Amino acid sequence: MRKHRSPEPTRRSLLKGAAATTATVLLGKPAIAQSKKEIVIGNIDAYSGPAAVYSAIGRTPGGYFKMINDQGGINGRMIKYITYDDAYSPAKTVEQARKLVEGDEIDVLFSPLGAPTNAAIMKYMNIKKVPQLFIASGATKFGDYKNFPYTMGFMPCYQIEGRTFAKHVLSTQPDARIGIVYQNDDFGRDVLKGFKDGLGAKTSAIVAELSYETADPTIDSQVVRCKSAGANVFMSMTTPKFAAQGIKKVAELDWQPAHYIGNNASSAGSTLKAAGFEISKGIISSAYMKDPVDAAWDSDPAIQTWRAFLDKYDPAAAKNDIYATTAYIVSQVMVQVLRQCGDDVSSANIIKQAANLKDFESDLLLPGIRVNTSPTDYYPLEQLQLVRFSGQRYETLGPVIDGGISKA
Repeated sequence: MRKHRSPEPTRRSLLKGAAATTATVLLGKPAIAQSKKEIVIGNIDAYSGPAAVYSAIGRTPGGYFKMINDQGGINGRMIKYITYDDAYSPAKTVEQARKLVEGDEIDVLFSPLGAPTNAAIMKYMNIKKVPQLFIASGATKFGDYKNFPYTMGFMPCYQIEGRTFAKHVLSTQPDARIGIVYQNDDFGRDVLKGFKDGLGAKTSAIVAELSYETADPTIDSQVVRCKSAGANVFMSMTTPKFAAQGIKKVAELDWQPAHYIGNNASSAGSTLKAAGFEISKGIISSAYMKDPVDAAWDSDPAIQTWRAFLDKYDPAAAKNDIYATTAYIVSQVMVQVLRQCGDDVSSANIIKQAANLKDFESDLLLPGIRVNTSPTDYYPLEQLQLVRFSGQRYETLGPVIDGGISKA
């Protein structure tokens, strides 16, 4: 039997800035028989610390599930959504996961942020048999259905992106001399592996391979060393703060390499704006969803609906925050899973339904990109598209690519 808490007398807006340390959003009605009438969804995000730019991934679902509750819930059940801050610290993630599982008695841990943070709790979540579902990370390890059947990622795998970048370099830069700066954790090492796999016998083209820690103040020295090594291709396998630093330092050095950054750090509305649109011109990345910064999508019905949603349910969000777009998409997928669950919202059935998604389409994904899973394929998104920043917007480079990590 679950322990019940009385709902707060008033709803407060979820977190304002990085100063907040934890937050709880209670949505829906008090539970009469919680196992029957309420679905408890937990989340862990970085509302403070080096990855706070991603905070919308944790905040926006609170508004989405509030909207679903206002529409009558799912199969007659209301959603309670609880989210806590871990400051992108694995030790703190462990603490918050235990709080959610053992204290709040969640049914599912949904869209928790980060590769190193989720790696720290995946064994625990599987021992407890609580789904760690649609992780906000592209780390390949989150598709290991054999050893971690209760853990599933969401975003296109970093290795897929790394291989795709490598193939583009080989096809466009026959004399490539590659400088790499990567984050020294599961995220950075995963992109690096995919990139080297994609280079194959051409790994000798790498002239500098340098890491950094998330606690480091800058990556300026690493960028300088890449240039000094004679690189004409710069691979920035970084999070947004460091990606912006890299863009600025490349410009300051008057260095003009072919510059690649991962889609996790490619937001024009945050990373490129912070660095400066003019000096970001020519940057190559990958995409799988519509970018709200891109004026080409302004009249798109899906973007208009999303912005109307933000106005009503997440007014704190910027109307060009691509991470609020990410959160909206993954919330749509979570609701689809719960609808497929029918009357059985046990943890076992939640993960079963998550592993049985067939060509699910969100109108905010790029055309041709769909969500697919199976009991032996825990990679929901395996398609992406290369893009180049024009100075004002991203423009596509070729067709949608099916990376197919589950088939590789």
